[in-house]
Amino acid sequence: MRVISGMYRGRILRTVKNLSVRPVTDRVKQTIFDVLSNRMDLEGTHVLDLFAGSGSLGIEALSRGAAHATFVESDREAVRYIEKNLKTLACADRADVVQGDALWIVRGFRESFDVIFADPPYAFEGTLTIPELIFRTDVLKPHGYLLIEHTRQMQFASTAEYETGPTKKFGRTVVTFFRHHQKA
Repeated sequence: MRVISGMYRGRILRTVKNLSVRPVTDRVKQTIFDVLSNRMDLEGTHVLDLFAGSGSLGIEALSRGAAHATFVESDREAVRYIEKNLKTLACADRADVVQGDALWIVRGFRESFDVIFADPPYAFEGTLTIPELIFRTDVLKPHGYLLIEHTRQMQFASTAEYETGPTKKFGRTVVTFFRHHQKA
């Protein structure tokens, strides 16, 4: 797995060898950042990478100019790899790594973020609750985006709190974008 663009372009990211982490493919990552870059400038943003795994989404954001990334991952070994990757890239001073349950930790955040990536395991039963939690706790800034990677079988609809779209499909993987309702 590698960083695909920005100041760390081409750098290799290490991750756990077992299947507890499902790394984001380069194709999915490229599409995510293409869509984001058409909607916002990542320069100086603060990002949250939930269910971070290898940390590749947050690190990609740092590579593209994000000021700070917070990584939340429950697997102890994956956390060590995120920390090693940040140290190798000399950007650990622009990041925080938190080990624990992502949804529990979000409830305690006092800050808000410009972009939130959520890439839970496909078998995770709480995926459908993520948007409600994020928008109810004001963890996402008014102009920000939440992105959830999920299976094709799962679908999200806009609610009174947020609107969905676009949705990008990659085989069995889907990435859905969420944002606050925009005032006309």
